[in-house]
Amino acid sequence: MHIEPGIVHGAKMVLAYGTAAGAAGYAAKLAWDDLKAHGAAPLAVRSALAAVGAFVFFEVLPHFPVGISEVHFILGTTLLLLLGVAPAAIGLAAGLALQGLLFAPSDLPMYFVNVTTLLVPLFAIFALSKRIIAPDTAYVDLKYGQALKLSAAYQGGVIAWVAFWAVYGQGFGAETIAAVLSFGTAYLIVILVEPVADLAVLALAKLGRRLLQNPHLTHPRLHAPA
Repeated sequence: MHIEPGIVHGAKMVLAYGTAAGAAGYAAKLAWDDLKAHGAAPLAVRSALAAVGAFVFFEVLPHFPVGISEVHFILGTTLLLLLGVAPAAIGLAAGLALQGLLFAPSDLPMYFVNVTTLLVPLFAIFALSKRIIAPDTAYVDLKYGQALKLSAAYQGGVIAWVAFWAVYGQGFGAETIAAVLSFGTAYLIVILVEPVADLAVLALAKLGRRLLQNPHLTHPRLHAPA
């Protein structure tokens, strides 16, 4: 999901600044809600865990360039289910920044583009989760179909934003469309694999319920109904 440097540039970057600012504002609202419900320390710890997780997902897990971007196992749904939407958003933004600062400084000019691509789909699946997961269901009790819907929605959102940025930055040309299609096709692998990863992590969390049922380490909804 890392848009290649130069795909969006010049005056067109103003839109990326605006979308990233909007995402940051909504993340701040979610963080405030989390802080009021659970306290500052749990929010800070879970956000730090999400940042470390996101950094590992970006830098350590397999990733490869395809078309105009890179295919990553982002595991955004995993972060949301384990840690909550606000820590997940903070962690994805921080992990992306750390990767750019430490390993890929050439990606930093595209930070606002990439952070929009990561966070807006995260907020979308947070809203979707309220529709497909009953209030009396803990996240550790999710079924594959539910995890698949969340993962497909998240990755679909990532693909949609990558396609938007490509066309917005480079125009609706044959080369651009071919690059977007190749990227989207490669991402089908992620859509199939990530729900399995989500369920595996949730199964481990269920086994370690006593250890992990701690608001400093996981979101309370992981083990308890809403």
